[in-house]
Amino acid sequence: MPPRGTWGPNLTGLDRESGRIVPLFHPRRDRWTEHFEWRGSRIEGLTAIGRATVLVLGMNDARRLDLRAELLARGELA
Repeated sequence: MPPRGTWGPNLTGLDRESGRIVPLFHPRRDRWTEHFEWRGSRIEGLTAIGRATVLVLGMNDARRLDLRAELLARGELA
């Protein structure tokens, strides 16, 4: 995670698959299941918006994957 105070208002990100700059996932406008899916403890982007969001927000960084794996093992994450 970046140091406190270095976070910015990320509204867009790069979709590495298409090479385009795309808007990030917006939870009030977009449907999660349309843009993401679970693969074990990983969150995979299904669309350009999903892929860019996963990358910009670091949704699969090592600490998050470890935590999700532990929660899955305990049955606390479905």
